[in-house]
Amino acid sequence: MAGKQALNIVKMKKMKLDGVPLSMLTAYDYPSARLAEEAGIDLILVGDSLGNVVLGYDSTLPVTIEDMVYHTRAVTRGAEHTFIVADMPFMTYHGGIDETLRSVRRLMQEGRAHAVKMEGGLEICSTVASVVSAGVPVLGHIGLTPQSVNMIGGYRVQGKDPQDAKRLMDEAKALEAAGAFGVVLELVTEEVAEAISKELSIPTIGIGAGRYCDGQVLVFHDLLRYASPYREKRFVKTYADVGSLIREGISQYVQEVKQRSFPDESHIFAADETVLESLYGAAGKGV
Repeated sequence: MAGKQALNIVKMKKMKLDGVPLSMLTAYDYPSARLAEEAGIDLILVGDSLGNVVLGYDSTLPVTIEDMVYHTRAVTRGAEHTFIVADMPFMTYHGGIDETLRSVRRLMQEGRAHAVKMEGGLEICSTVASVVSAGVPVLGHIGLTPQSVNMIGGYRVQGKDPQDAKRLMDEAKALEAAGAFGVVLELVTEEVAEAISKELSIPTIGIGAGRYCDGQVLVFHDLLRYASPYREKRFVKTYADVGSLIREGISQYVQEVKQRSFPDESHIFAADETVLESLYGAAGKGV
């Protein structure tokens, strides 16, 4: 996008202070990233949600670091003027710090991301601090953490009782203290998300966390209903039904091929008579 300058973590923090919301969207390939940048998105997340919406898995757990590097590299080529965050996939940041930094290095050097995202609270704060100390911006992620869905009992709203609300607040503060430049709040009650957003000096980015976060993020395929079948989600607003348009367009193409109405005369390239003579001889021009 000509003239656009990518955000940085200093500008994002100032946007929070000025009350300017951040817009964030996932992208997984060159064309989706390109379109998101042209539309003026602030940040792009190369989410491990690609496991569900691109690779056909039933969760994010099978996504590998190779998957994330491959898709991040495509996204950074498509959105050269947008701040791009890459997800650290399952179990790539829970071992030793050397192993974690190898995965971070791949996302930053090979994928050319500007930052990485990690799911978790208190248990990952020392890792976050180490990665930040290595010079890499880290976006935290608490609330519903899909990589831990088997531990938290499914896709449930977080922060519905005082104990859980306190846990989320403590985790958010700990991530800020560890050096995270922002925190994603996923499927968190609006009241708790608002309280956390007011307490932190770093931006909160909500997904299913109500109206009072410092920014919002949605999955590309949810925003555009680019899926079949599409599963409705209460926290998602559909802005275009691309899936139906694609299906209808392909169906029309199939019908026209069967009916021989495509290609028609406007789609062909004609050869002159000398070409036909070379193939059939002068006597075969009318064949």
